[in-house]
Amino acid sequence: MIEFFGLDVSILLIVLTLLFLSITMAIIRVLKGPTAPDRVVGLDTINTIVIVSMIIYGVISKSIIYIDVAIVYAFLSYISTLFIAKYLEGGEF
Repeated sequence: MIEFFGLDVSILLIVLTLLFLSITMAIIRVLKGPTAPDRVVGLDTINTIVIVSMIIYGVISKSIIYIDVAIVYAFLSYISTLFIAKYLEGGEF
């Protein structure tokens, strides 16, 4: 069995599978959300889960590039969430 930081890679793959299951539940919230803020929260949840998945995959593959991309993606996700929240409040950019 391949180990990484004392964890079996198979355990990390199970965690990735559960994270993708969580993404599907968040997609349901985005599609069925009764209000726009509910949909935004669902989309932000998807972004956060994708960031965590990228970091875990970077650990599994022992490639630092996935972690770097996850950091940039997190920054862009944060900025886009701020702009969407400002738009929903009715403010100007």
